[in-house]
Amino acid sequence: MRIQIEVPATSANLGPGYDAFGLALGIFDTLTLTIHDEPVDPSTCVSVTGESAETLPTDQSHLIMRVIVDVLHEEYPNAPSDLGERLSLDCVNRIPHSRGLGSSAAAIVGAIALAGEIGAYAGGVQLSRQRVLELASELEGHPDNAAPAVFGGLNVALPNPARSWQVPSNTLAEVTVLVPEVRLDTEIARSVIPVSVEHEVAAENSARAALLIHGFVTDASVLLEATDDRLHQEFRRDAYPESMAIVDGLRAEGLPAVISGAGPTVLVLANTVPPALLPPSVTLIHTSIDLGGYRVKEKN
Repeated sequence: MRIQIEVPATSANLGPGYDAFGLALGIFDTLTLTIHDEPVDPSTCVSVTGESAETLPTDQSHLIMRVIVDVLHEEYPNAPSDLGERLSLDCVNRIPHSRGLGSSAAAIVGAIALAGEIGAYAGGVQLSRQRVLELASELEGHPDNAAPAVFGGLNVALPNPARSWQVPSNTLAEVTVLVPEVRLDTEIARSVIPVSVEHEVAAENSARAALLIHGFVTDASVLLEATDDRLHQEFRRDAYPESMAIVDGLRAEGLPAVISGAGPTVLVLANTVPPALLPPSVTLIHTSIDLGGYRVKEKN
């Protein structure tokens, strides 16, 4: 049996929505899983093309394979015991890694969704999207990237247990992503954020997060003001100075630019960016907002 699934890139935070807001983008990784009749060689059961193909493992230590096997054991204890040994995986990676575009969330969501497909094939109950979100959030630590990867569109998510609400993107159908060559580990980006802020700062940030919803639903003209973050970007400035310089320059020109997730990618809530405002070191990607989340493309 063969199952092919696509999972979108995501951009978390969107400025003031720290660890809560996430947006699905029209950039997809494609995962193709094959269930064989006999065990496969565990040292060569994964193939990878595209992003980070030269560095990712091709054995059962690959993140997606590990998550698939763990979820099968947890959610489908009655599945055949050798099922995990009969799997091979082909990954076509298009989502940039360690750039703040949810590559790990996409891998985890895709793995859990594939495990649900395998479990159903083995006679179990198909995992709901809500259950996929819960499991992905447990592994990721927070649901901001996982929620849009599961459901698509703009999501506002809460943890413990993970829940998510979609917000209509009535005023914006396309965004611009500026991807630098440098990478940044998420844990490094999180480590420089203070454990507390003043109530006045938190109140202002909450107001801007609420205004951001209004900007997506009703009035895009407020997006510049709504994306003025108070919780994380300035504290991380030294971790990605070039990206913050791009954000500063774009915002000075009236464009609602933010750091995407933990960075260093810059997300611009606009369908175009004047080339004169961009340094040569970034890759510009115009992309739609994905409205569907992960989707099964083939199953036979």
